[in-house]
Amino acid sequence: MEAVQISSIDTALPATALEQAELPGMLPPEHPGSQKLHKILSGSGIRKRHLAVDPRVEDVAHWSTAPRMQRFQDEGLPLAREAVQGALDQARVRPEEVGLLCLVSSTGYGTPGIDTRLLRDLGMAPSTQRLAIGHMGCFAALPGLSACVDFARCHPQPAVLLNLELSSLHLQPPPWDVEQFVVNSLFADAAVAMVVEADTDRPTKAGSAPLVLDLASHTDHAHEEHMTWEVGDLGFRMGLSSKIPDLIAACLPELVTTLLSPHGLTPKTIDRWAIHPGGRRIIDAAQESLSLDPSDTQISRHVLQEYGNCSSAGLPLVLAEHRSIAPLAPGEHQVAMTFGPGLTLQTALLRGK
Repeated sequence: MEAVQISSIDTALPATALEQAELPGMLPPEHPGSQKLHKILSGSGIRKRHLAVDPRVEDVAHWSTAPRMQRFQDEGLPLAREAVQGALDQARVRPEEVGLLCLVSSTGYGTPGIDTRLLRDLGMAPSTQRLAIGHMGCFAALPGLSACVDFARCHPQPAVLLNLELSSLHLQPPPWDVEQFVVNSLFADAAVAMVVEADTDRPTKAGSAPLVLDLASHTDHAHEEHMTWEVGDLGFRMGLSSKIPDLIAACLPELVTTLLSPHGLTPKTIDRWAIHPGGRRIIDAAQESLSLDPSDTQISRHVLQEYGNCSSAGLPLVLAEHRSIAPLAPGEHQVAMTFGPGLTLQTALLRGK
């Protein structure tokens, strides 16, 4: 089977950055949930989040779904252009060479939309294939990567994977229960693009280009109701049970074994871990269930602290941070993992080259 590499990763963030410490001050005076919000924020592990829609300036909570989808197109396209152009430049790939553009998003849709307009704006060929992966939630980065890997194995052209999430468009109207306080203080916005192509010796500006060796997934049907992402009249509404970390911890060790055993590997032989920054307790659950060292989760915790949970763009942000701080050395292995509605866990095995 032909080897496939991630040649580059580039990111783009909205200009607005909201400090978590500002959130309590945005509640009405004497709001009954103020103490609960303070408690949630103190344990969130998040310092700030980048948002396409600044809640200090405009309130989208009562918008219907249609204007939120239009705003996704308006705010998302500039971020998508920046991330994809940056990834192409790093990989030394010309836009017209791209064979597949895979757009992953669970926060906005439209046709014609961002994928077709990227072809136009960046000068990709009209023959470029397009794939839109929608509404899979936080774990969707790895199904997107899987599609790009399959394309690169079968075609001589590179694929571009774009994870674009603008969760700030889906603020729900008050009153907010504890679950919605958690959601409102957790999710954030980002665009991350990768160039995925057959293994090549062509030098890239990004340096190390890890190989994608394998992927494995597990869907826990018995507990699907604990994480939901529903389309409503007022945008999309997240359902997030406090039991999610424990459910992930129960499934993760067996899934990681399924991923690693065909390659003669075990968790103890893995050099790097890239965990979706879904929340502090999510990272804790992965660390404890796999008996990882605290240093193994440091980069995921840093991404959570500085960017929040960016849904499907979260794991790519972690991979980008790993790449910039400590790229995989030749022969080193890395396990990447994401979690989302379904309840679904997805993993990938990478190796430095």
